[in-house]
Amino acid sequence: MKKLKKGPELKMPDLKVPAPIGDLYYDLRERRLLPLVALAIVAIVAVPFLLGGGAKKPPPRPPASGSLGAAEASSSTLTVVQAQPGLRSYRKRLQARTATDPFLQRYTAPDLTGTKLGGGEESSEGGDGGSESTTETTTTTTKNSAGATTETTTETGGKTGGAPSTGGKSGDGGKTPPLTVFLFAADIQYSHTEEKADGSTEMSAPTKREKVRPYSPLPGEKVPVVTYLGVGAGAKTALLMISKDVTAVFGDGKCVSGTDTCELLEVETGLPETFEYGPNHARYKINVLKIVPVPTGKL
Repeated sequence: MKKLKKGPELKMPDLKVPAPIGDLYYDLRERRLLPLVALAIVAIVAVPFLLGGGAKKPPPRPPASGSLGAAEASSSTLTVVQAQPGLRSYRKRLQARTATDPFLQRYTAPDLTGTKLGGGEESSEGGDGGSESTTETTTTTTKNSAGATTETTTETGGKTGGAPSTGGKSGDGGKTPPLTVFLFAADIQYSHTEEKADGSTEMSAPTKREKVRPYSPLPGEKVPVVTYLGVGAGAKTALLMISKDVTAVFGDGKCVSGTDTCELLEVETGLPETFEYGPNHARYKINVLKIVPVPTGKL
């Protein structure tokens, strides 16, 4: 046999596949997903042909003849009407109503004949029988610039029944009885430290002052450690203005005014407060026992 001669060698072009495509191909091959990918590509290409080939257009309907066709033709047509917007006549809108005079008074005030303030009917018989006395108590609370609160209680009384009364007694010429003015005083107990001959200190026996009125220095005018100003909100606490010579305060009182040092102290009854006073640092123990209203006069 004769040997075939070798032909010219053909050189294939040096094509390089991009690295991402090559990595994707090797990953799909290792995970055995290449058949699924090929099947998905075939389905994507075949679906448009399968769906488009089976659709057929319906045959046209034959035209109807006679009156039936004319009726269908007339029902299928649309009628266009020109719009003519405008305002509705007010005479047509208000024709069901009757005209009235706006200046004519149609409502009258209620008839209060035979009635009186407080309910019930007024007796037609004269006389002052069945009269009864009434008393009204009024409490007024005032607050001064220092923060102290003063409450004033007034009482008014009169008789009702028979002829109408406005607070005065029947038959006294319509005069108003005098008003009693009250203020809140305090029962206060205090004691202070005393120096012995050996240099030690001892607290003195307590001293009690009853019905101390507002703006009174405590324990006294010679040693004004604090000043009783009055009562706080609700008349359950006392307000004490602290002297500038006080160097320390010990107790459960509430400071109402003051930044660096307390100037106004609110204390509860029965809770003592201790104040360190003067250059010798003497201590004064002050206890507000109770608060009582005291009449001061009449108006």
